[in-house]
Amino acid sequence: MKKTATMPATAKPGNRKGATDWTRVRAMSDAQVRKAALADLDAQPLTKEQLSKMPRVSRVKALRERTGLTQREFAEAFHLPLTTLRDWEQRRSVPDAPARALLLAIERDPKKMMSLLAPATA
Repeated sequence: MKKTATMPATAKPGNRKGATDWTRVRAMSDAQVRKAALADLDAQPLTKEQLSKMPRVSRVKALRERTGLTQREFAEAFHLPLTTLRDWEQRRSVPDAPARALLLAIERDPKKMMSLLAPATA
């Protein structure tokens, strides 16, 4: 069945209805920002209880995103099986001790680790 009552929405940069005026927000104090947030009934801040129930981003995924690499690029750069990396990021499995040591080294100096693990040039 084809839906005819809906239309795709396209947003153009800088031409969004209701876009946030970041200059104005930066000029506000923390108290003013909080007051404005509480006044918006459609976007209430989460309570501490609600936040505690939110799923956390995996440390492995956060590390990979900080490097700016895709899953495939990260896996290839650090000689990890792509499926294993995906399992770690989706919390289906956890890195064992040697993998945690490698991840810690990558976290401390990703560029150095990439250069150390890069294929040797002849």
